[in-house]
Amino acid sequence: MTEPTDHYFTDSPAATDSERRQLHTHLAGQDVTVETAGKVFSPGALDRATAILLDEVPEPPSSGDLLDLGCGWGPVALTLAMRSPEATVWAVDVTERALDLTRRNAQALGLDNVRTARPDEAPADLTFAAIWSNPPIRIGKPAVHDVLRRWLPRLATGADAHLVIGKNLGADTFQRWITTELGLPTERVTTSKGFRVLRVSRPAAG
Repeated sequence: MTEPTDHYFTDSPAATDSERRQLHTHLAGQDVTVETAGKVFSPGALDRATAILLDEVPEPPSSGDLLDLGCGWGPVALTLAMRSPEATVWAVDVTERALDLTRRNAQALGLDNVRTARPDEAPADLTFAAIWSNPPIRIGKPAVHDVLRRWLPRLATGADAHLVIGKNLGADTFQRWITTELGLPTERVTTSKGFRVLRVSRPAAG
């Protein structure tokens, strides 16, 4: 979280061969090697917040459409795809660099159920059986509100979203805002190392 605020949320071209680097990490219970590059979030390691999210969320649905909102180089999307090979995983980001890295990593790991898309490219009628996200809080609260307002209401009935947000970056405020402004029940699942994992639910009717 030490990179400039617009560094990983400003569009940039796909990384060149000389810019890409290998990263050995652990996802979905497996040791894997992926590609990262500068100008994406946390290119040198799996960041602490995302690691906490992946440790704390329940198993994702085995089928349906799953969303990684703000995919970066792809740790959340890859984990979803590895855990739920029969599901379709949508990895959404605003930068071509992030989308290209996620595509390359999915291909290298043999994950043919990952779809990468800019926000406007994801089909408008999709609803999601799960949403996992380490949202880009440092772009500013109004911008994050816009992102959450756009995507969280697309939870399918009975589905949950899990978000990881730093306690000192307004996790409790975001929890209240989602509940009051979006009308989606939100609760704290856990607190670990200064981060909150929030569960946002769309209850089943009746």
